[in-house]
Amino acid sequence: MRKIGLLAGVGRLPVEFARAARGMGFGVIAIGLVDGTDKELPAVADKFYSISVAKLSKIISTLKSEKVTEVTMLGKVTKELVFNKLVIPDMRLIKLMAGLKNNSDDTLMLAFVRELAAEGIGVLDQTQFLKTLMPLPGILTRRKPTEAELADMEFGFQMAKQIGGLDIGQTVVVKNRAVMAVEAIEGTDACIRRGGALGRGGVTVAKVAKPNQDMRFDVPGVGPDTLQAMIEAGAVSLVMEAGKTLLIDKETVIALADKHKITIAAQE
Repeated sequence: MRKIGLLAGVGRLPVEFARAARGMGFGVIAIGLVDGTDKELPAVADKFYSISVAKLSKIISTLKSEKVTEVTMLGKVTKELVFNKLVIPDMRLIKLMAGLKNNSDDTLMLAFVRELAAEGIGVLDQTQFLKTLMPLPGILTRRKPTEAELADMEFGFQMAKQIGGLDIGQTVVVKNRAVMAVEAIEGTDACIRRGGALGRGGVTVAKVAKPNQDMRFDVPGVGPDTLQAMIEAGAVSLVMEAGKTLLIDKETVIALADKHKITIAAQE
C-alpha cells in the first residue's frame, strides 16, 4: 500500500485529507505539528505522531522510518511560532533558518520543502485529494449582495491579490472601498475581528490565493471558524477566489451565513 505523509496543523483540513486519501486506498502517516490539531485525526489516519514543528530532524527521521516519500502539509501552523521563545528549535531548523534571506511565509515554506526534498521526500499539491472543496464561481448563499457590497467585493479581491503578491497575507477586510485591515502574522480570524472593529461592522472580507500560489502549501481556506469571526465582526459579505480556495465543512459554513444574513460569493 502506497503511503502518504500528512504534516498537520490546526483545523479540519487534515481530517478531510486523511479520509479522502484512505478512501482511495492510500495509507496516511500523520504528524501533528502543533497543539490543537483536530481530535479526530488520530482515528482517521493509519498512524499518528505528535512532533513539534520546531523539531525538524525528528519529523524527517519519523517519515523515513515509516518509508514515506511523499507528504502533504495541511492545517494552520502560524508563523508566530518563529518568534515564540517557548518553542525551542532543534539544530537542523536553526541552521536552516540562519541561511534565509527573510522570514516571509514563502521563504520559510520553500526552505522546508527543499529540506524534505534533500531527504528524498516530495511535497504534494495540497489540493490533490481535495478538489471538490473548491467552489466554482457564483453566489453560494441565499442572500445576494447589494451593489455596495459587490463594489467592496471587487475592491477587496484586488487588494487581497496585491498583498498576496507581496507575501504578506491572503485576506483583507474592506468597507466602502477602503481597507480596514490586512492579514499578516496574526492570521485570518484575528484580521477579520480587527477589521470589523475598525469598520464598526458592515464590512466585507476577501480571501484569495497569491498571484503565484504554490499549491504545495498555504492554499487559502474558509471554514466555520472564519464565519464565526465574521459574525463577531459584524461582517456582511465574503468573497473568495473560485477554484483556488478550499471551503471546509461547506454545509455548516453556508448554514451559518444564511442564519446571520451574510453573503458568500466565489469569483475568478
